[in-house]
Amino acid sequence: MPALNGVLPPKGRVEWASWPIVVHSVRTAVVAVVSLVIARSLRLPQAYWAPITSLVITQSSLGSAFAVSWQRFVGTVLGAVVGAILAAYLPPNLLVFGIGVFILGLLSPLALADRSAFRFGGITVAIVLLTPRTEPAWRIALHRFAEVSVGIGVAVIFAVLWPEREPTPSGKS
Repeated sequence: MPALNGVLPPKGRVEWASWPIVVHSVRTAVVAVVSLVIARSLRLPQAYWAPITSLVITQSSLGSAFAVSWQRFVGTVLGAVVGAILAAYLPPNLLVFGIGVFILGLLSPLALADRSAFRFGGITVAIVLLTPRTEPAWRIALHRFAEVSVGIGVAVIFAVLWPEREPTPSGKS
């Protein structure tokens, strides 16, 4: 039997659950699917953002999940607010988008957010300002915030309920 991550199962039996990559893959798939199911049940228009967020946040440790979640949350809030305000008063164009990203970059440190929050906020600004819309920009910003929040919530809940074990130096978890 081939080694997976340098770990061989005991002779004579296959212990899938002892293979870190299998457990990690199952856990990640479950988190992504649950996020999508919840977002769809809430009838969010771009429900795919919930599992995308969950995939970004799903980490190997609870502490990492919380840190990434907080930055994603702060960045999304800032991006949604900046995008909605700009879209309400200015026509969506290249200059307005650039101004939005610039303003977001100035606000992020004031919100005690790091560069990853700035990146996540920039994604939200881009979605609010650059996607074709048939509804008000504030509604797109609110939906984006809700979709991301579902993904964050599911990822954090799973990090608490089903924490991923850290591998030991020998490669076993």
